Amino acid sequence: MRRGPLSVGAVALVLTLAGCGSVSVDYEETGIDQLVIPTPSPDPADFVEEVDNPWFPLEPGNEWTYDVDAGAVDGERTVTVDAGGRVVAGVEVVTVTTETTEEGPGGEAAAYTRDFYSQDTRGNVWWFGREGVWEAGVDGAEAGLAMPADPRVGDGWRLARLEGVVEDRVTVQSVADGAVVLRAESELDPGVVEQRVYDEGVGLTRTFNLEGPTGSSVLTSGP
Repeated sequence: MRRGPLSVGAVALVLTLAGCGSVSVDYEETGIDQLVIPTPSPDPADFVEEVDNPWFPLEPGNEWTYDVDAGAVDGERTVTVDAGGRVVAGVEVVTVTTETTEEGPGGEAAAYTRDFYSQDTRGNVWWFGREGVWEAGVDGAEAGLAMPADPRVGDGWRLARLEGVVEDRVTVQSVADGAVVLRAESELDPGVVEQRVYDEGVGLTRTFNLEGPTGSSVLTSGP
C-alpha cells in the first residue's frame, strides 16, 4: 500500500512540537531496560534474520521516497532495503541504500549511503554501521539502537558510537496516534536538533530541524 506524506496524528505532533523548537531541552541518556547501548560486543545468537519492528520495518525490496527541503536546496531522497547476507561484527545485517539528489544554485548533486541494521530477539533494531564510514567492531566503533521494540516517552539512547565520527543520540518526545516522535542531536553538530516522526507500519515519515539550519523531509510514497 502506498502512503501519503503523514497521518493526521503525525502532522499534529510535528506542528505541536515544532512550536517549541527555539528552546533547547537538556539531554538525558536514560537507556532502555536491560540493554547496554551502545554495545561493545553484540552476540550473534541475540539477533534474528528479519527486521519487522513496526516503527522501523525493513523488508527487502521496500522503498520510500521523500521530498527534501534544505533552504536554498531542494531534492528527493529514495531509501531502499536490499537483500541481506552481509555480516558486521559477527551479526548478519540488512543493508539499506539511500540516494539523495539535490538541485541548488550550483546545479544537481547526488549522494549515496549504505547503512546496516539488525533486529534482536526482543524486537529492538540496532544500527551496525555505514559503509565506508564506520562499522561496529572496527576501530572501537559500537552498534547503537535505531529503534526500541517498545519506545516510551523520556527514553534516551545512543544511535551508535565512534568518537569523532558518529555520536548521535535521541530521546523519545511522544508516542501517540500511531506515531513515535524522536528528538535527535549530536556532539559533532552543536546547535542542530532534528525531529523524526515514525508512523506505525510505515517507518520514517518526516524529519524537521527544530534548531539550526533549515531542513526537512516528507514522505511522498512508501510500501
